Amino acid sequence: MLGFLGALRRGWIPLILVAVLAVSGFAMYRMHGIFGSQQSAGAGGGGVDKIVPFNPKRVLYEVFGPESTVGSISYLDENAQPHRADFTSLPWSVQVTTTLPSMFANLVAQGDSNMIRCRITVNGEVREDQSSTSHDAQAFCLVKAA
Repeated sequence: MLGFLGALRRGWIPLILVAVLAVSGFAMYRMHGIFGSQQSAGAGGGGVDKIVPFNPKRVLYEVFGPESTVGSISYLDENAQPHRADFTSLPWSVQVTTTLPSMFANLVAQGDSNMIRCRITVNGEVREDQSSTSHDAQAFCLVKAA
């Protein structure tokens, strides 16, 4: 009996610690069961609906000028990544389609003629139309929120 009391005197702190941890663990287990945190977030009973793209935007970049004009074009795609295209005759056009809520549309065209014109159309509506008349003309069109 004396050995037991001696061990109890030396080890009462670790014994209390084990008891507190056991009671805390059991309490946490019960709280999780009461508040339902063991259910997954996707457990709604039904399948997950597929998100279908809606309201696609069709952005049309166009460049006009004398038919024999030679030059280059820089424009942004639906992810605002720059692209460059060279042309040997006009008119020139490219269409970009996106389902993003907004798109930054930018077009710069330069040719070797005295006149050049750029236009940006969004879903059939002309949003920007610029022209330039000068030596090696350059036109710049910008739509901030297509």
